Amino acid sequence: MRLLAHTPVFTALASIFVLSSSALAAPIATLDRDGAYVSIEAYGPNVVHVTIAVDKDQVLKGPGYGVLPKNADNTAFRHNGGKDGDVFTSSAMTVRVNPSPPPAVPTQGQKYFAPSLAPVGLQVLNAKGETVVSMNGWEMSPQTVNTEKTFQVGASFSVARDEHYYGMGQNQESLGALDLRGRVLDCKHWYDAPAGETVCVPFMVSSKGYGIVWDNPSATRFIAGVNGRTAFQSNVGERVSFFVITGSTPEEIYSGYARVTGKTPIPPKSAFGLIQSKARYDSQQEVLRVANTYRQKKYPLDVMVVDWFYWTRMGQMDIDPAQFPDPKAMNKQLHDMGMESIISIWPRYETSGRYFNELDHKGLLLKDKDGKTVDGLPFRSDRTGGLIDPTNPAARKWFWEKARDNILSQGFDYPWLDETEPDLVPDGFFYSIGSGDRYHNLFPLMHVEGVAENMRAWKPNKRVLILSRAAYLGSQRTGALFWSSDIQPTWEALTRQIPTGLNMTASGIAYWGNDIGGWQKLAAESSAVKPPLLDPSDARNVVGNNHDYPELLTRWFQYGTFLPTLRLHGDRKEAEIWSFGKQAEAVMARYDTLRYQLIPYIYSQAKFTHDTGAPFMRPLWMDFANDPNVANIGTQYMFGPAFLVAPVTEQGQTEKDVYLPAGTDWYNFWTNEKLTGGRWVKVAAPIDQIPVFVKAGSIVPIGAEVQSTATKQGIAAINVYPGKSGEFRLYDDDGVSYDYENGKSTVTQLKWDDASGKLSASGGDAGLVKSAAGLVKVIGK
Repeated sequence: MRLLAHTPVFTALASIFVLSSSALAAPIATLDRDGAYVSIEAYGPNVVHVTIAVDKDQVLKGPGYGVLPKNADNTAFRHNGGKDGDVFTSSAMTVRVNPSPPPAVPTQGQKYFAPSLAPVGLQVLNAKGETVVSMNGWEMSPQTVNTEKTFQVGASFSVARDEHYYGMGQNQESLGALDLRGRVLDCKHWYDAPAGETVCVPFMVSSKGYGIVWDNPSATRFIAGVNGRTAFQSNVGERVSFFVITGSTPEEIYSGYARVTGKTPIPPKSAFGLIQSKARYDSQQEVLRVANTYRQKKYPLDVMVVDWFYWTRMGQMDIDPAQFPDPKAMNKQLHDMGMESIISIWPRYETSGRYFNELDHKGLLLKDKDGKTVDGLPFRSDRTGGLIDPTNPAARKWFWEKARDNILSQGFDYPWLDETEPDLVPDGFFYSIGSGDRYHNLFPLMHVEGVAENMRAWKPNKRVLILSRAAYLGSQRTGALFWSSDIQPTWEALTRQIPTGLNMTASGIAYWGNDIGGWQKLAAESSAVKPPLLDPSDARNVVGNNHDYPELLTRWFQYGTFLPTLRLHGDRKEAEIWSFGKQAEAVMARYDTLRYQLIPYIYSQAKFTHDTGAPFMRPLWMDFANDPNVANIGTQYMFGPAFLVAPVTEQGQTEKDVYLPAGTDWYNFWTNEKLTGGRWVKVAAPIDQIPVFVKAGSIVPIGAEVQSTATKQGIAAINVYPGKSGEFRLYDDDGVSYDYENGKSTVTQLKWDDASGKLSASGGDAGLVKSAAGLVKVIGK
């Protein structure tokens, strides 16, 4: 590791920061394979951590950033060693590490071409004793990166004939295909990726019942079943470190991931309502005008967002009194309307700003090889300023205190931490703990977690909520909502969002969304090839000659209704439901109402994710693993256990082919028509509908109409979709505090007996249990 010579105090801090995990747990065993050391430790019965290096100290120093070493637990495993290798066995999995090969005279080919590393191989078996994956090679290739002598490190794994791969963070290249097999991905944070920002969460899940967490934060290449090989290769490292998680269900795999990297907290209930944003609301008066209009029109809304340039200068960490003369009063008015607020806080500092010299003097900013603060990047004119270094505990503390005292103390509920890739690319530069190349993907975890931990300490019983533009291993534990960055307002960008989001949630990041309508400015002219389905004539002030944009935004809003978070945003003159013509307004208002009716259902899924780690916006393969037709479908998805959603992503489209998975019947959500699964169907999709189906046997609680989640929401109906018996755990709590962690919540068990045609209710909400029979609506009867 290269540490900055001019920051000795941070060298000490970094050593503590990096190595503190090693004392928390010892591995089950550390094996010598002719000079290659292999460490095996467990994180419960279905998770093993494998570390391989030529330096024994490297395999003993514990896992890297993002991993929670306190959760290491070897108690479920027993170890047997012998001439045939070493075997580590629990009730859930077995790991076999091959013995060293017998001594042999190298062949002529081996003399010239074989690697100098000692061979290491291992096999992972599931609870049934079936081999699910083998590691059949590893690499450490010497190279110099950013003045540092280091290695490219990697490992290769077996590929089954019909194996499919998912996850690995956010990659926006696909227009529909979900399976990563056959692709080579650059797993690195990259704002300027041509198809849209990439975000590296190096967690891959296989259709064969296992997942691999790759423990290296440098830029990483993922080779997914190409020429019979699946591999990870990271640009910087001195060891190979990865976790293998096995499970017969997605929930078993994701619960293992949660033990390794952290549980997903339940967000405040307001996070599930409508969030209204714009680039940007330029005054306190405008924020209040928009909020008041929502209330006057009786369109539900929970959160108003104040985006960038509310400050007097980048890095001032202040609020411009000319634009926002009394932010405390503004926030009080929002709170009185049952709304909350989010404000954008950036991590970089102009050299002429009030804090730059202090931060520079204290060494709290990203540095170059000579120890000089980096000011912007030469290839992007908007990237002026120095970047806060969140790997430095002193910088995390400084950033939090200024954000709290100067901004959040003015009554704002939650921060929006923008530019968390970071925008100032760290390659070639240095953090306090080492090079930006070595820790390329680490910034969003360190920066967001630093704020999250301090927010909870500041207000111990108010749930943390943070908007963040990037993530890494463990980012789900911070209470952040993630979104797909500054995407284009185009049909193509909308199309890309669906497979993008499904692989991101498959990476353990359940709370993902996007800027509804796209962020960038609208093109001056329309690209529509069909007559727009919505009249744009009364929205010319906003859309100009982009005739089909009201249609695009409306389709996007319909999709957003069935996302974990629903947030309108964009760089337009106006960005509200009513800003795009009367016809668009009517449709979006209907979906806004539907979103709030579904909050009891959605909030119950938040509890499911908290308990299991599994996402509730999920690709079809998670729920229909026995249907081979769903393996590569990235154009539709499940939203909780009941809803199958197939967003419309083509301009002028009024019908869509939808695949209904096998093994169940399905109900058209709009018409209640019942259809058998295991086939493609052509579904009507007029402008006020996107294809949505409900699985037979589902129970869907419908919430009473409310203007925001600040009002306690009753249950107006319980919709039952017959054809199978089913159950639903309806969860609720105060929606604001952490009391749910101590069991202060209600779970009402709803059960449908299909044979008798009756629904029973039991458990926490006595009033609902008493009234449930009268609320039941059996679809189709």
